[in-house]
Amino acid sequence: MSLGSPVNRTVGTSAAPPVGTALGVVAGAGRPGPSRIVAPMGDAVLDVGALAATRGGPHPELLGLPNLDGLLGAGRPAWREVVGWLSEQLADPDRLSGYLLPTLGVVPVLPFTVADYVDFFACEQHAANAGRIIRPSGEPLAPNWKHVPVGYHGRAGTVVVSGTPVIRPSGQRGPGDAGPSRALDVEAEVGYVLGCSDTAPGRPVPMDEALDHVFGVVLLNDWSARDIQAWESRPLGPLLGKSFATSISAWVTPLDELAAAWVEPPPRDPQPLPYLLGPTDRGLDLTMEIRLNGELVSTPPAADLYWTPAQLVTHLTSNGAPLRAGDLLGSGTVSGARREQRGCFLELSWGGSEPVALADGSSRAYLQDGDEVTITATAPARSGGRLSLGEVKGNVLPAL
Repeated sequence: MSLGSPVNRTVGTSAAPPVGTALGVVAGAGRPGPSRIVAPMGDAVLDVGALAATRGGPHPELLGLPNLDGLLGAGRPAWREVVGWLSEQLADPDRLSGYLLPTLGVVPVLPFTVADYVDFFACEQHAANAGRIIRPSGEPLAPNWKHVPVGYHGRAGTVVVSGTPVIRPSGQRGPGDAGPSRALDVEAEVGYVLGCSDTAPGRPVPMDEALDHVFGVVLLNDWSARDIQAWESRPLGPLLGKSFATSISAWVTPLDELAAAWVEPPPRDPQPLPYLLGPTDRGLDLTMEIRLNGELVSTPPAADLYWTPAQLVTHLTSNGAPLRAGDLLGSGTVSGARREQRGCFLELSWGGSEPVALADGSSRAYLQDGDEVTITATAPARSGGRLSLGEVKGNVLPAL
């Protein structure tokens, strides 16, 4: 299973990963003991816990844990200390050779315990395209869509780390019709990893505090069985069509590393209610890429997302629901205005009616057994240029 290290990338080329941009967790490397917190560094990974313990780094007791759970619960002041210190250390790589683990022999594990998983529907282009496909004679958007961030509660126990194979799900596809999904799909999404201390029940998180609860960003693939989903989602939302697997990148990019990526949200009409407005109402300029078996098939732009990270946090808690460190929020499928920017095969193939032509002469309406999907993304870096996020990858295995 590959770590999928972040790299500075243009199509067809790659370079060494940027420093100080991500944290992950690995096991193995021939060393005894539990998994350990690491950061990407060239063709190796940096043992962050060991470095903090011997170099007097901040919060060594948290960085020495077998996952990011303790750090997530410590809050933004601690996050800033750790990210700032790590950036300083990585600026002098010659002094870090004793703390490097070769990527050969290490295995990425889920970097944090997923407390709850909520998937939103935050992209207007995706919502409208899905509406046109499913309801060709009706209004593309539901009446509530531009008033409220729509979402559903997913299954935290089936969130897996990048590289984990995905078994084709089975289920009911229609009246008297059950079996393996014939319409297995991907959804290219941005995942927001929440931290800070748990919030009190009954107390909404206002917009000006919302980003204090966002530790960082992962790339997320919300695998979807469209035929199962379509049959079960009447009148309620997705269940078995979504709950079998959700993949996230092995690396979490701290929100502070994305300071240069903030952008204004797209124009909105009507204006959201006052509790969803404020200076934190900003989106992230991430350019995503979807590859099928290595071939680039789409470049979704996350800057187009209609609902922003702060709005998702605030709306989620507006009824008094508490947050927990380790909550994972998905943006929903990211899609742009052009066909080559659509973030799932439901849109790319227009519900299967316009299969995607591939370079080898084959085509896809939906995924076949053996297909491998890789999602990557870049964003403006604080020091200029582009910063790459860790990839999320998975290959499809036949149904059991």
